[in-house]
Amino acid sequence: MKKMFTLRFAALLLSALLSVPAWTQGITTPRTPSPAAEVSQTIGISKVTVHYSRPSVRDRDVWGALVPYGWNIQSFGAGREAPWRAGANENTVITFTHPAKVEGKDVPAGSYGLFFVINKDDTGEVILSKDSRSWGSFWYDPAQDQLRANIRLRPVAHTELLTYDFINLTKNTAELALNWEKKQFPVKIEFAVDDIVMTNAEEELKGQVGFSWQGFSSAAAYALQNNINQEKALAWIDKAIAQNKNFTTLNTKAGLLRQVGETAEADKTTTDAMAIATEAELNLYGYQLLGAGKHDEAIKIFVVNTVQHPESANAWDSLGEAYATKGIRTMPSKVLKNRWA
Repeated sequence: MKKMFTLRFAALLLSALLSVPAWTQGITTPRTPSPAAEVSQTIGISKVTVHYSRPSVRDRDVWGALVPYGWNIQSFGAGREAPWRAGANENTVITFTHPAKVEGKDVPAGSYGLFFVINKDDTGEVILSKDSRSWGSFWYDPAQDQLRANIRLRPVAHTELLTYDFINLTKNTAELALNWEKKQFPVKIEFAVDDIVMTNAEEELKGQVGFSWQGFSSAAAYALQNNINQEKALAWIDKAIAQNKNFTTLNTKAGLLRQVGETAEADKTTTDAMAIATEAELNLYGYQLLGAGKHDEAIKIFVVNTVQHPESANAWDSLGEAYATKGIRTMPSKVLKNRWA
């Protein structure tokens, strides 16, 4: 009985294997031509990623031939007029980790199918579709459009393999550029970086980051550096000071107080900060000011350091460097008196 069951099971298994359709997907192999690629760029703390395939020119007529001008009805799929899939094979997919503006229009965080339209006069359109999973543009549906915006193409040096790149980066923006053959499709992407950082800080400070003074101090310091959200930042730095009253926390609070016009309280807080600062802290702060081009303020800090630490060669060397950076080659005699006092 057991032998008969085993024979029947073997026969059924063989039958199942032989009945597997010929079109069943096989193993993963290298994709040629038009290899898959990915490019990403961080703007602020947000990331933009593009997944695409890279066709070659291969001496073909690209624009108006391989890639038709305007909108074109596909020979397969939905049978609608459709844009170019901005690459080869599957959808080209662009992903935003945070809400963004694309060509000035709001786009929620998420993944989108990326399409382009090119016209004979080098005008065009960029299109983001909420359908990012279809193959190419065969199933393109305008009802799924998240965004359509006009763009102007640029001439570039010959690019054999279709390539995406991020160019013209600033604090808040970048241009996504598709380069192929001798044309570039530029798309401006923008994030509200400061708002995103502040919102993210609030969330992070509810977690492990919020268990140390450094978390609250760094959040307040970002607000100070970018002159934003001072009220919230003052609350954060007070929490940091409650855990660790040191030069860094007091100096950050002094800066925030100055930004909101509380000059007298800021001066008092600065005095308190200087009184407990270490030589290394004063030296680092002086160099931060020097790097920001605030030469006079840096010199004042370095002078304080030489007064508090007159035997430190490093303190005097830093002061001399600050004077030299400002273009003063001889240290004032009244300052030198501190060295020999």
